[in-house]
Amino acid sequence: MLQALEPARDPAWILDQHGFDPLRDSSRESRFAISNGFLGMRGGRTIDRLPQSLVAPRTYVAGLFDALGPDLPIPALVPAPDWLKLDVSFSALKAPLTVSDVSFHHRALDFRRGALLTESRIARPREIAVRLRVLRLVSLQCRAIGLQLVHFDIEADGMEAMLVASFEGLEFGLVTQRLEQDLGVWRTNVSGKWLAMAVAATLRVDGLVVAPKPLGPFKWSWNWVTKPGQAVCFERIVAVTRADSAEEDAGATVRQRLETAISVGWRGLLEAHETSWDARWRACDVTIAGDPASQRALRFALYHLNGAADPGDPRVSIAARALTGADYNGHVFWDTEIFLLPFYTLTWPEAARALLTYRFRTLDGARAKATRMGWRGAMYAWESADTGAETCPEHGIGSDRRVLNILCGTQELHISADVAYAVWHYWLATGDVVFLRDAGAEILLETARFWASRAQSEADGLHHIRGVIGPDEYHETIDDNAFTNMMARWTIRRGLEVAALLRLQWPERWAALSAAIVLDDAELQRWAGVADTMATGLDPRTGLYEQFAGFFDLESIDLAQYAGRSVPMDVVLGRERTQKAQIIKQADVVALMVLLPEAFADGAAAANFSYYEPRCSHGSSLSAGLHGVAAARLGRVDTAMRFFRQAAATDLADTHAAIDGGVHIAALGGLWMMAVLGFAGLTMDESGLGLDPQLPDDWTTLAFPVQWRGRAVSVVVDAAQRTIQATLTDGEPMAITIRGERHPMTKQTPLSVRF
Repeated sequence: MLQALEPARDPAWILDQHGFDPLRDSSRESRFAISNGFLGMRGGRTIDRLPQSLVAPRTYVAGLFDALGPDLPIPALVPAPDWLKLDVSFSALKAPLTVSDVSFHHRALDFRRGALLTESRIARPREIAVRLRVLRLVSLQCRAIGLQLVHFDIEADGMEAMLVASFEGLEFGLVTQRLEQDLGVWRTNVSGKWLAMAVAATLRVDGLVVAPKPLGPFKWSWNWVTKPGQAVCFERIVAVTRADSAEEDAGATVRQRLETAISVGWRGLLEAHETSWDARWRACDVTIAGDPASQRALRFALYHLNGAADPGDPRVSIAARALTGADYNGHVFWDTEIFLLPFYTLTWPEAARALLTYRFRTLDGARAKATRMGWRGAMYAWESADTGAETCPEHGIGSDRRVLNILCGTQELHISADVAYAVWHYWLATGDVVFLRDAGAEILLETARFWASRAQSEADGLHHIRGVIGPDEYHETIDDNAFTNMMARWTIRRGLEVAALLRLQWPERWAALSAAIVLDDAELQRWAGVADTMATGLDPRTGLYEQFAGFFDLESIDLAQYAGRSVPMDVVLGRERTQKAQIIKQADVVALMVLLPEAFADGAAAANFSYYEPRCSHGSSLSAGLHGVAAARLGRVDTAMRFFRQAAATDLADTHAAIDGGVHIAALGGLWMMAVLGFAGLTMDESGLGLDPQLPDDWTTLAFPVQWRGRAVSVVVDAAQRTIQATLTDGEPMAITIRGERHPMTKQTPLSVRF
C-alpha cells in the first residue's frame, strides 16, 4: 500500500501544500478537489478536521438536483453524504487527540494519477505520535466508485487503539428511504431523484483482517493493540448511484457495482483508474519547455477539465464550478459551450458529444421558455439544471445589501447562439453525421428560428434586437449588443446552411424534421432577410463595433487610476455610475473577435482590441481567457501572457479572492484556449485545421495533441529551431494549413515547417 500512497516526484505533475491555514482551507478544499464527472469530492482533510459546525458537505453527484425549499423553487445541486470520515483514539491518552495536536500536514494533488494524497503527523509529547498517509480517488474507469486508502504508523507500544469509520450528513437535504449498515437509499424532496450509496471497509493489522464492530448505519469500529513497527492499513470502497425515477432500482444497482468493485480489489481499482488517466493525458497533455510555472498551471487546468466531464451521461452538463463546490447552485451557463467545449471537442469528442446531447435533451425547456417570453424557436436558459427550465433567480443582494432585480434570465439571450456555436464547431471538428442529423440540426434550426423572431424590423430597414444583456453584464436592457446581434446573425445563417445540408444529404430526415417543427421555405426565406439586415454596430470608417447602441456616448473612465483595487469596479463606482460609463465587466466585443474572427478584417481586430481592452475591468474570471486568445492572435504576446497568468492565479494564488465555492472551470478552460488557440494559433473551419504560432519568450517549445474528424494529430512548436512539427499519429491522410500554406499529411510523412 505504501507505494500507492506516494505522490508524483515531478513538480510539474503535482500541486502540494504544507501546513494548515484555517482561513484558506475552504478555498484549498476546492483547489484539491477530485472528480470524475459523476462524483466529486472536495479536498478536505480526513481525520484532523475542523469542528463539525465549520465543515461543509463535500460530496457532489452530477445531476442530483432538488428545489431549495418551498419558498425557493430554484433547483440546486444537493450534497450527498460524506463517506470519508475517520476517527482514531487511544484509551491510555489523558485527552482525545484534536486538530491542535497536528504537528505536520502535507496535501498533494497528483495530476497524472488523478488522486489526492495527504500525510499528517499527530503527536503529543511523551504520549503518542501517529503518522498517517491517505489516498483518495473517484474512479475515472468506473465513475460510480470511490476509494480511500489509509496507512497508519503509530509510535506507541501496548496501547489500545480504536478506529471509527463513518459517513456524515446522512440526513442532509434528502429524504431517507432505506438505511442499513452498509447501504443507504434516499430521494429528493421535490425533483424525484434517487441516490443510493453502498460501502465496504476493511482494516488490516500486519496483514490480518480485524473484525469490525457495527455501530449503526454506515458506522463501524475496530480495536487492536499497538506495537512498534506495526503495519495498520485501512481501505474503504464506496459505490454511488443516481436514479432519475422510482422505476430505477438504485439500491440494487449500487449493490451490484459495489460487489464488482470488491471483486476487483483496491489494487485493481487503482490500476484501472490510473490506466484511464494515462489515456486522457495522452490525448490532451500540453507540454511547455522553459516556463515551469505555466506548465504546472496548465496541468492543473487539464486535471480539472478531465475530471469535470462524464461522456457516459448525456443527462448532465458541467456547472460553473464543476463538482468542486456549491457556487451558483451547480447550474450550467454559457461557460460550458464557449470555454469548455473547444477543449473537449478537440481532445475528447465523446465528452463533447455528451455535453451537447444534454442541450438537445433540454431543447423542449428552451422551446417552452421562448413561448413563455413571446418568441418562437428555442430560447435556452441562462442558468440550467437538469430539465432545461430557467433556473436563474429573479432577485439577489447587492454589495450595499439592497435587493436587486436579476435580469439575466430574461435578457442575457446570447446563450442561445453560444449553444448553436458549439454544436456547429463540434460538427466541423468531428464530422459526426449521426449527431448532426439526429440532434444538432434541430438545435441549430430552433435557435435560428428564435433569433429570427427576436430581431425586429424597423423603419431604418434593419433588424434590431432590443432590451438585452451582453457578456458585459454591467449594462442592462441595452439595444443592439454587437456580440448578441452578430452571434444571432451567425446562428441564423448556420440554420439556413444545415437546412440545405439536410435537404441535400438526408432528404427523409429533412422531411420528417421540417414537418415536426413546422418549418417551410417561406420561413427560411424570412430568416435570410433577417440575417442580411441585422444591425451590427460596425462603424466602417474606424472598423470599430459599438458594443451596444449608445456605448460610445457614455462616460470614459481611466481604469488605470484604479489599479490594485480588491473589489469589482461596479462596487467601487456603484451600479448606477458604472452603467453610465464605458466600463466593461468582461470580454464582449473582444469575445466576438475570438469566436468570429472573419468579422474583423483589414486591421479591425487590432483596432477593436486596442479600444476595448483598456476599458475592461475583468470583473469575471471568464474575461482573461478570451482576452489572452485575442492578444496572442494579434501578436501581442506579452499582453496575452499577462492574461494567462491572471487566469492561472484565479484558482492557484492564495492572495486571490477566495474560491471556497469551487474552482473556476471556465477560467481553466481559458488556459487551454490561450495555449492552443492563442499561442499555438490553432484554428479550424470547413477546410480543416490551421496553425499560426506566437510563443511567449520563455516558452522554448509548446507541444499538444488534437483530434480532427477521426484523426489524431500531434503538434510541436519549437521556438529555438523555429519549426512547426505536425505528425498524423492515427487516421486517414489530411491537410493542415501552417501560416497560410496548405500541407498534406500522412502517417508516413510527418511535417516539419520552418517559420
